[in-house]
Amino acid sequence: MGLFGNSKNPEDYVYQGIAMLQDNKPKVAVSLFKKALKSDPKNVTALYNQGLALNQMRKYQDAITCFDKVIEINPEDAPSYNNRAIAMAELGDTDEALEWYDKAIKANGKYAPAHYNKGVLLDKKLRPDEALKCLDDAIKIEPKKDNPKFYKGIVLGKMKKHEEALNCFQNVYRNNRNHLDAYFQTGVQLAELDRHKQAVKVFDSILERYQKYKDNPHFIYAKSRSKAALNETDEALALLKIATKSKVGKIIKKWAAEDKAFDKLLGVPEFENIIK
Repeated sequence: MGLFGNSKNPEDYVYQGIAMLQDNKPKVAVSLFKKALKSDPKNVTALYNQGLALNQMRKYQDAITCFDKVIEINPEDAPSYNNRAIAMAELGDTDEALEWYDKAIKANGKYAPAHYNKGVLLDKKLRPDEALKCLDDAIKIEPKKDNPKFYKGIVLGKMKKHEEALNCFQNVYRNNRNHLDAYFQTGVQLAELDRHKQAVKVFDSILERYQKYKDNPHFIYAKSRSKAALNETDEALALLKIATKSKVGKIIKKWAAEDKAFDKLLGVPEFENIIK
């Protein structure tokens, strides 16, 4: 006997399905939503959440079918347009995905996730100015949310606007001391601004609080490049050697070979051996 006994009420299946979805069990959730939809084919809550579960399972085309059914019933359902766009982007149809984000925004201009997701996709399509506009719109709608402000910092960093990026990450971390990614990116941007002593303080502070970063190759590389810039060569090389032995070692070797922070080590045999 299940959670609701022998109940045939579709809302019971929907309630249980949502609980399974929140518990990261999308396959179980889909089976429950199907039971709800068998007796109530136009149950928009079941259709929408089934779409979310299918997106999690990477069954994007099936998810699109669910969201289309919701939109057919309620053409103003911005979340369904938004999640349909996510599925389209995952299928590689990025131009069409942008159109569906626009449809979500048209349905509800105050629906922040559509602005945010559109901004992320525009950044991936190398359209940073448009991405920043979308992220700013998301921030205006939900000023307390971290994700748009954090991602704005990522875009600004890629644009080499490091002072502005630093400001974004510092603001995020100031408001949320558990946002370690923002704190780490604070260190990265300080390093980009040649403020390497401050960057190392950030990295050391992270390591003191979170030992898991000790084996993170991106963290190790970031600290290595700042140590190199500070002429602390032995430690820089030791850290770089560790980072290049990770799963992303080939990428890190390429970064180090092209990184101006390591310019002083070009021609040094140990450095050359590490990056070859």
